[in-house]
Amino acid sequence: MSQTSRRSVLLLGGAAVAAPLVPRFAVAQADNRPRITIAVQKIVNSNVLDVLREQSNVGERVFYTSLWESLIGRDWLGNLAPRPGLATEWRRVNDQTVELKLRQGVKFHNGDEMTAEDVVFTFSRERMFANTEAKNRSTIRAFEQIPTPRAGKELPPDIAATARRIWPDLLRIDIVDRYTVRFINATPDVTLEGRLSRYGSDIMSRRGWDEAASYLDWARKPITTGPYKVVEFRPDVSLTLEAHDEYWGGRPPLKSIRFVEVPEVASRVAGLLSGQYQFACDIPPDQIGEIEKNAAFEVQGGTIQNHRLTVFDKNNAQLANPLVRRAFTHAIDRQAIVETLWAGRTKVPAGLQWEFYGDMFHADWKVPDYDPKIARDLLRQAGYRGDPIVYRVLNNYYTNQNPTSQILTEMWRSVGLNVQMQTVENWSQIMERGPARAVRDWSNSAPFNDPVSSIVNQHGPNGQQQQIGEWTNAEMNQLCEVLETSTDRDLRRKSFRRMLEICEREDPAYTVLHQNATFTAKAKSIRWKTAPAFAMDFRPGNYGA
Repeated sequence: MSQTSRRSVLLLGGAAVAAPLVPRFAVAQADNRPRITIAVQKIVNSNVLDVLREQSNVGERVFYTSLWESLIGRDWLGNLAPRPGLATEWRRVNDQTVELKLRQGVKFHNGDEMTAEDVVFTFSRERMFANTEAKNRSTIRAFEQIPTPRAGKELPPDIAATARRIWPDLLRIDIVDRYTVRFINATPDVTLEGRLSRYGSDIMSRRGWDEAASYLDWARKPITTGPYKVVEFRPDVSLTLEAHDEYWGGRPPLKSIRFVEVPEVASRVAGLLSGQYQFACDIPPDQIGEIEKNAAFEVQGGTIQNHRLTVFDKNNAQLANPLVRRAFTHAIDRQAIVETLWAGRTKVPAGLQWEFYGDMFHADWKVPDYDPKIARDLLRQAGYRGDPIVYRVLNNYYTNQNPTSQILTEMWRSVGLNVQMQTVENWSQIMERGPARAVRDWSNSAPFNDPVSSIVNQHGPNGQQQQIGEWTNAEMNQLCEVLETSTDRDLRRKSFRRMLEICEREDPAYTVLHQNATFTAKAKSIRWKTAPAFAMDFRPGNYGA
């Protein structure tokens, strides 16, 4: 390490992987690239384009791979495995340190070259961590409501909460030179590379932040490195991106991309067939055949690394007894939902895990058996007297959410659970704390191939459930620390198994319904391939020729 160029920047904390050379394209050519419009159910939930505030399925679609990029990328059109991104190679220095070589010549949307200074700022207190500290396993309380950003650059409180969810033990970044950085963790962590590749670890321009008048101004037009840049963002209406012709990966194939909010499925489909939209997202399986009756159109998609869940608030008077929550889990005929609402195009998975976990995957685990008799017996043991339990839902935020909610409600009522479905308008109303908060819908993703990325990230001490005061379990939290800091593979695997037992059996935090799937409709004449994710890839090589 160079002694003249190295300096240490304090925060709150194998073998090198080489990148292929990417050809550069001349910008000065006739610009006859197409402009496309994409109909989506929702653009973002938080009304900003900040990856640390918009940790959502809908955000993934508009952010990746068009706007935000990380040091370690993902194979979006393959198996989502890590691949060179804004870093060309990386290596393990020790159990707590990863060194990365930055890609030279990467241009931000404002024309600046990305350097180590931008990487350091991206992971700074000012941008990410605020006054939180590494190795502090206490839960950071987050607001149930989405707060309105204040004037100036003060971070909304939920940003630091999300940052510590992603990076619980990040201590500092050392700048080795202009294009080399070292991420140094306060504890051993076998998942550092995965954390660097996941959403929320994406790189931004320091000057872009400095020149913005306020956090909100920046968050609605962030300066990043992606192939497209923000032109106009109209919250709850549309987002327009245009080509970033200095993109390091080559000249983008589209002149512009416009995402428009079209909440109703029928309107998305009608707009596609009429030529108003070139793509229509979140297509339910029962509409696929109808769309493909027109030989000019097709529907692409399938299962993704995301599971649909039902989530419990154990502070609710009726749900405080885990036997009642267990009754909920045994009253669900998951296979019937897969067959009737999804036409068999997805499956009931082995709990909150995915096969791409490799040897951390427990193939013999399964979701609770569908057994109404067990459910009724559990309710009798719990002394449940039929008091109402509120089930808050959104209007088809998830594909098939309305019919799924109706089916679940009837299944629960059939075993004696007095579930009252309540449709609300937004996530703030879903999360609102109070005696009525009890059951809600959610989905969980696995952004990299380790259980830390899902069960810890979403249900651990700084997962959303615990940050909003919905659920906690002391043994689960201790096991999360083992999973995050141990380098013993067998111990980690046993700990993960025990976490599944706690969260899905003994003290249910959630119950998995089915693996999620996403389907996108388009004209057959458009040469484009869907990703096995919510993300839509419009980079060079995946649109047109």
